[in-house]
Amino acid sequence: MTDSVPERPSSRRAGTDHYLDHAATTPMLPQALDAWVAVARDVGNPASVHAAGQRARALVEEGRARVAASAGADPAEVVFTSGGTESVNTAIKGIHWWRDTAGDHPVIVLPEAEHRASEAAATWLAQRQGAELQRVPVDRAGRVDLDRLERILDASGDRVSLVSLLAANNEVGTIQPVRQVVRLAAAHGVPVHVDAVSAYGQIPVDLHGWGAAAVSVAAHKIGGPMGVGALLLRRDVTPVPLLHGGGQERRVRSGTLDVPGIAAFGVAAEHAETTRTDRARATAVLRDRLIAGIEREVPDAIVTGARGDERLPGNVHAVFPGCEGDSLLFLLDAAGVRASTGAACSAAIPQPSDVLRAMGFDAADARSALRFTLGERTTAADVDAVLAVLPEVVARARRAGMSARRPTRF
Repeated sequence: MTDSVPERPSSRRAGTDHYLDHAATTPMLPQALDAWVAVARDVGNPASVHAAGQRARALVEEGRARVAASAGADPAEVVFTSGGTESVNTAIKGIHWWRDTAGDHPVIVLPEAEHRASEAAATWLAQRQGAELQRVPVDRAGRVDLDRLERILDASGDRVSLVSLLAANNEVGTIQPVRQVVRLAAAHGVPVHVDAVSAYGQIPVDLHGWGAAAVSVAAHKIGGPMGVGALLLRRDVTPVPLLHGGGQERRVRSGTLDVPGIAAFGVAAEHAETTRTDRARATAVLRDRLIAGIEREVPDAIVTGARGDERLPGNVHAVFPGCEGDSLLFLLDAAGVRASTGAACSAAIPQPSDVLRAMGFDAADARSALRFTLGERTTAADVDAVLAVLPEVVARARRAGMSARRPTRF
């Protein structure tokens, strides 16, 4: 049953903020913030043997158990990190070094359209460490080409150190066939790392169920604090560490643990998992409402990525031909709508999205995208507020683009 779309508001109340950038970061849950503040008031290093240290250790282990339960892992398989980027780098670099000690597994297999953290880590290994990077194309929806992956593994499987892929694309929201990828890799004895940072809390994340060697997650994507994440690491996987020191986290990651962050992460993880099914269902209704509204209000817009159950419930991504993404973003921001272009910018010059380019979009369209990402606090009023201002925003962005392209007369 399709929900009805109410009459759109004619104007935005002064000071109203419609936050649709949850993929960048989610608002911190009140209960996670309370946990962080309570623990931050105390003192104790979890590596210390005195009472204060052991209280801190107990809080860490409670957080570890909660994170493990949210992602299909055992507590001993949770390695705490500073966030998603460190988790991804530890997995890709560490597993590659672990597997390629004799130079007999130099190949890293990475799909096109991956997150910048994976791209940069694998490229650095290729440029500085002699790794061979083999890329798997994606289709128009951003879905990995399983046939091409199978051919790569059949040809080079005995030389592959690992396969790494997103659980769901961070820009267009397409959910990847993780289990099929793991099955293909397992036939050649190749471990798989899954970057689940953008999928965590929206779809089931399951280290054991997927059969993955490692899974990366981050707290701030699920209502926890920034600056803390985890690498879920199967017991038989022993990556070479990036950081050397006290070996606090399974000798994979050294450094004094962020006890308040871990405690808050655990609270957010438990909430994310226990509420996930209902939240995903409600958010998907709003997602589809926004998609339908974009296609109605801006008929030439192109909604990218997969549809329905093959898309993250909180992701809406669209190309607006004739616009620059940064112009759209600034105009929406002025109207009180917080969104994202989904494309990297350098020195304020818009760059085409690598994800959209890999999906077959031309450079102009790849610069004209907007990503709206919804969360637990998103309401129908937020969606309707976007639709109320979007046609004029697009029209103004197109006029600005035409003015910028018009030659100057002297």
